[in-house]
Amino acid sequence: MQLLLVEDNPRLRQALKGGLQITGEVEVVHDCESGEAALAYCLSSANAETSSVHPTATLMDVQLAGKMNGIQAAVAIRREFPRHPIVFYSIQDDDAYYRDFRRSGILSHYAYVRKSNYLLPQMILPLLRDAVAGRSFIDPDIEARVQEVRQKDENDPMAMLEPNEQVVARLLAQGLTNEQIAARMGFQDKRTISRTNGQIYAAWGLDATTTDEKVARTRAALIVIAGRIISWDDEGQSYVMNDRGGWEKYPENGAQ
Repeated sequence: MQLLLVEDNPRLRQALKGGLQITGEVEVVHDCESGEAALAYCLSSANAETSSVHPTATLMDVQLAGKMNGIQAAVAIRREFPRHPIVFYSIQDDDAYYRDFRRSGILSHYAYVRKSNYLLPQMILPLLRDAVAGRSFIDPDIEARVQEVRQKDENDPMAMLEPNEQVVARLLAQGLTNEQIAARMGFQDKRTISRTNGQIYAAWGLDATTTDEKVARTRAALIVIAGRIISWDDEGQSYVMNDRGGWEKYPENGAQ
């Protein structure tokens, strides 16, 4: 198995590399400290003109150096290489990680294990084998936290936003333009509001509609007014999460 290892702690990275390779099942073809470097290696290794070996799978910490965390890096890698097997490990318990974990579609062909003070090859190898075989494994404690954060967010979408994003979202729902919001908040550059809008859309799962900014803006306003997360299908039918964790039409006649 050719493995890409992504870990920002150099000592742990070398210990993992040595421990996995000594099993005889794994060859670490590249190791790095950031998601950006991991994506760059995957792209380079897919180029026939380079001597880089394309990895069979990736083992990645959730907290990394660079701007992307491990989950965001995995999304970027899988965008270029669909179904590339990735195993995560982490000691992080921040709600933001679980939001990224849930929104990224990570429950398919991914594995996730909670990192304690040590990681042994015998803990990781079964997960790598499952991931390469297309089988998913989610630590039950992690899955429970994902659902806990999901329920929290469904009941309070504003909790998913930074304080300044919350202010912008409320002003957006009042019908103010970017120029008016920028003036109200004291920004010199209205593009600051455009960037903030983008963050709001991404947090609420509306970023797929940002090619039509008016649609994303209208839907964000509806979420603010409803006080709960709303999801739309390709036909424009809206849905909300019920108490059982399933999606139901909202409202019955459909909010477009």
